[in-house]
Amino acid sequence: MKKNGLEMMVGLFVALGLAAVVFLSFRVAGGGSFLGGAQPTYTVYASFSDIGGLKVKAPVKAAGVVVGRVGKIELDSQSYWARVTLNLDQQYHFSTDVSAQILTSGLLGEQYIGLMQGGDPDDLANGDTITITSSALVLEQLIGKFMTNFAEGNAHSKAASDASETPSTP
Repeated sequence: MKKNGLEMMVGLFVALGLAAVVFLSFRVAGGGSFLGGAQPTYTVYASFSDIGGLKVKAPVKAAGVVVGRVGKIELDSQSYWARVTLNLDQQYHFSTDVSAQILTSGLLGEQYIGLMQGGDPDDLANGDTITITSSALVLEQLIGKFMTNFAEGNAHSKAASDASETPSTP
């Protein structure tokens, strides 16, 4: 009888552990909670020339607070810019001159959209477009520019030192 009780406790412990792993997997993947419904949202759009590694369900933040999620990312066939759909919580209202930029959490962290409130008294409505945007800084492009500038700098300094070392004829 004592052995059955111990086996029952171990089985319960394993089941609770599996349930916790499943719950945390959904939360990390950006899923909502199991208990409550989703917050009511409104949809706005923003276009970026380069979104870097931005993904669907990435957070939209204002002053570090999550105010929504990225709903959809698609390529505009006319401008060839990325058109990003933002689902913002209805409790947050932003002016029509709000700016959006793609930022990174830490040096190599996840990318998110940061909103900076403007000064216009009119608020964004469902279906409006954010016109003031800043695209993502892509680390590979920055490293490439640095390496190019470094190589050009070395070439110029070598040419200058070679010119100063040429012997003069008496």
